[in-house]
Amino acid sequence: MGRNGAGKSTLLTTLVGMLEPATGSVRTGGVTPHRTTPRELIRHVGLVPQEPRDLLYADTVAAECAAADHDADAAPGTCRDLVSELLPGIADDTHPRDLSEGQRLTLALAVVLTAKPPLLLLDEPTRGLDYAAKARLVGVLRALAAEGHAIVLATHDVELAAELAHRVVILADGEVVADGPTADVVVSSPSFAPQVTKVLAPQKWLTVAQVAAALEGAE
Repeated sequence: MGRNGAGKSTLLTTLVGMLEPATGSVRTGGVTPHRTTPRELIRHVGLVPQEPRDLLYADTVAAECAAADHDADAAPGTCRDLVSELLPGIADDTHPRDLSEGQRLTLALAVVLTAKPPLLLLDEPTRGLDYAAKARLVGVLRALAAEGHAIVLATHDVELAAELAHRVVILADGEVVADGPTADVVVSSPSFAPQVTKVLAPQKWLTVAQVAAALEGAE
C-alpha cells in the first residue's frame, strides 16, 4: 500500500523482470527476474497489471487461451478450463473487449495462472469493479491462497486489504515505512484504515464480518 508514486507498481514490475533494480537485488522463486527469459519466468511468477487488457491481444477468448497454453507449455485446454471455472458462461468466440472490467480481469488472471506460478502479483485489481465483481475476486483469491499460491496485491483499496491481507507493507518514495500484520499496520495509519476501523477505534476490527463475529460471541 502507499500513495501514488510510492513505488508499488515499480516493485511488482521489478519482480517480473520488466525493470532492473537500480540498487540491491531481486530474487523470485530462486531466479533473477530481469536475467530470466519470459518463458521460464512465468513458471515462477505472474503479474496481472492495472489494465488487464495489456495481457490480452487475441480476437477471441478461445485464441487467448490457446496462446496461454502454448506459452506455458501446458496441455491444450488448460487455460480454457480455468476460464470456465472462474468465469462460467463465456463463449469461446467472445472478443475480450466485449467483456466487462471484471470479466477481463478474470480472463487475464486465468491466462497468468495457466503456467501455475507459485507467486501471483496483482496491481490495483479492484479498479473499475462493481461490488459483485469485487466479491467474486475475493473468493477467487482466497481459493488460490488456500491452494498454496503466494499473492501480493498493490492496492489503494483499504477494504480489500482489510478483508484479504495477512501482512501489509506501506511504501513511501520507494522506502518501507511500515510492515507487519494487517491489523497492526492499518489501525496505526488513519490514511490506510478501513471505515470499520475508523468508526470503531480503538478496537482493531477491520471488517463487518469481524464485528458480527464479535457480537455473536458476546451473546
